[in-house]
Amino acid sequence: MKKLLQWSIGTAAILIIFVAVAANWVWRDMQAALDRPIMLGGPSVSFEIERGTSLAGIARDLNDAGWIKNDLYIRLEARRLKIGAKLKAGLYEVNDGSTARELLQQFVRGEVKVFQITFIEGSSFADIRTTLAQNRHLHQTIADKDEARILEEIDPALTYAEGEFFPSTYNFSSGDSDIDILQRAHQRKRELLDYYWASRDPDLPYKSPAEALIMASIIEKETGKADERAEIAGVFVRRLRLGMKLQTDPAVIYGLGDQFDGNLRRIDLETDTTYNTYTRYGLPPTPIAMPGEGSIRAALNPAPGKFLYFVGKGDGSHAFSKNLKEHNAAVRRFQLSPKRADR
Repeated sequence: MKKLLQWSIGTAAILIIFVAVAANWVWRDMQAALDRPIMLGGPSVSFEIERGTSLAGIARDLNDAGWIKNDLYIRLEARRLKIGAKLKAGLYEVNDGSTARELLQQFVRGEVKVFQITFIEGSSFADIRTTLAQNRHLHQTIADKDEARILEEIDPALTYAEGEFFPSTYNFSSGDSDIDILQRAHQRKRELLDYYWASRDPDLPYKSPAEALIMASIIEKETGKADERAEIAGVFVRRLRLGMKLQTDPAVIYGLGDQFDGNLRRIDLETDTTYNTYTRYGLPPTPIAMPGEGSIRAALNPAPGKFLYFVGKGDGSHAFSKNLKEHNAAVRRFQLSPKRADR
């Protein structure tokens, strides 16, 4: 009995020593594997963690990529550091020479690759949808949705899309969706419009910020010159105050939609639509484009003066006139074959 007990104790001691040696070997091998530089054969590659991917899935993907020789090591290290639930989804740039340990910390910090998308000032909602659809890094969710359904997801109070998304450059990471970008662009529009509405000229003929946005969109389409926006705003504001028609070509063109072939004819100006500011008084029913900050600011802080007309000089700038006689003279001067003098 005594010999059996001694044998059992001896066997247990040997097993403990064996387990300790094995654990030490595993520990040393794991540390070496985690610190082994990843050789890519190039400067960098992309590695994506999709939303909802588990720690085991991430470890398996790293193993499949050949960056760690045992995915168990990744799981053990993440659990040891208590970061298993902190690894963030996204597209990461893995640099040549990085280690698996460094990648884990990169995933915890969420240092994902950043992409950009730009909406151009004066673009339409249709243009913005095209820009979103062409970006391969965005998760596409709105391709098969009509405008009403898209607006419902962004803000149920919205009744139209034009003008509601601020034209700017937006940063995003892989996994972000087209609707995410639209929500950010809409929020930015609201912030800017509210800011300039709060500091607006006190004597403006707008009933609401929405009407100011409509004016801003007209200004955006009328000129690309920043130093003319306030002057053009002044012309249109004075016309509204005096009960004159705005007579702005971009609104007519917007109302024509796909029927516009690039040539605005007299019959187009005489054919009534809700956007025809030659046949109707006041502002059109909605914005006609996405105005930038400069146009929003100009609409709410127009330049003072007496100008009621303007005409293009042919170089992107405009000549401003106080009365129709001066305007007709400017038309003759700056337009080679003027067909009308009614702006």
